[in-house]
Amino acid sequence: MITEAPFDEQYEATTSDDLRILVVGAGIAGITVAQLLRRQGRHPVLIERSRNSEAMTDDDHAGYMLALMPMVDPIFAELGVREHYREASVAIDRYAFHAHTGETLREDRLGSLLARYGEYRGIARRELITVLSAETCPVAFDSSLDSLAAPGSDCATDLGSATGRKSRPNRVEVRTGVHGGENRVHSAEFDLVIIADGLNSHSRRLVPGGSSESSVDTAWGGWVAWAPADAETDRVDELWGDGFFFGAYPVKDRIGIFLGAPDSREPLGAERFVSEVRRRLTTVSPRIDAALTAVAEADDPYFWSLRDFRSAQWTTGRTVLLGDAAAGFLPTAGIGAGMSMESAQMLAASLEGIPPSQLPAALARYEAVQRPRVEQAQSTSRQLAGLMFHLPKILTGPREVLFRLVSIKAALAPIIDLLKHPAGTDKVRSSDN
Repeated sequence: MITEAPFDEQYEATTSDDLRILVVGAGIAGITVAQLLRRQGRHPVLIERSRNSEAMTDDDHAGYMLALMPMVDPIFAELGVREHYREASVAIDRYAFHAHTGETLREDRLGSLLARYGEYRGIARRELITVLSAETCPVAFDSSLDSLAAPGSDCATDLGSATGRKSRPNRVEVRTGVHGGENRVHSAEFDLVIIADGLNSHSRRLVPGGSSESSVDTAWGGWVAWAPADAETDRVDELWGDGFFFGAYPVKDRIGIFLGAPDSREPLGAERFVSEVRRRLTTVSPRIDAALTAVAEADDPYFWSLRDFRSAQWTTGRTVLLGDAAAGFLPTAGIGAGMSMESAQMLAASLEGIPPSQLPAALARYEAVQRPRVEQAQSTSRQLAGLMFHLPKILTGPREVLFRLVSIKAALAPIIDLLKHPAGTDKVRSSDN
């Protein structure tokens, strides 16, 4: 359970820890790593910019419906919340691909394909955070990282390196009351700062290499909304149209809807764009009909801009970028949240039993193992985005012919390769442990 805990109260609990750790951002990656570290007996300080837990899990935010690949199963087991996860989610087995006119081109047993590696399940972001924080999860809300530097330095670039020649703790300033409350600055020292405050990280700029990036902007976005649940709770539907994209993703008791369009179409508004889409469809299934109605009738639905982020550097000797702050995914392969959780598990494993003197080497080992996996998955998302959003109109028909012929197994081969060769926490643990 997420509990509001002031920064000073959490910081006091770190005094007996071998590593004093600050986690910036209480999203999926931040909560996962904090809870895993707590399982190790540590007391990481977890801060979050949102005003409170309600604002943090607001369903109007992008990324609120998630499909989780089997790589997350061991994480839920390690946290002791596997059954809680299953109760809060739905099993996904079928994937239906629709032609640009609406008719179903093919339906594949995606869940059965992935079953040898674990479960493929749909869950709302709010419910996922509830599952991850099932055990007590203290968070200091309305808080942000203002500055970050090593003792004796005047800038945030003197933070040590993988060689470990500098082993002094980070000096940080955390501001509380950032939304107009008390607005107080707290000075503190931490051996490690984990920056996990998302794709649009406010803290990434404070570390060396954090501002260096590779980013893909699809020039597309989409309106997100909830539709009522139907009988097909195990089926995902996608329609790659001519100038639009439709996706329906079941979670427990409802269906997450994404209606995509070029950014230039956003000013048209959701209701008028839905009318435009309906005129292009010759076949409208009951689910597509209900979903389009949900988007059109939603009260000011959120428009999610589809762009990603890839940092050129994840770690210094005393800091690490995690989750979307390190590699923010396009949603096209449905694996971003799973990779964030896997990275959190690998990071926590690399820190287990590590004294401050071994921290730079541990972080370098973690990045060397995990970053290639994450970037492989992210590259797959980028390739799929090219097929979805940047194909000339004349090639819409040939694309559908291709999808009649190419198996879902072939399309997801890079993702299946990651599942076939799991990360393995033993690869990042110190040989001294």
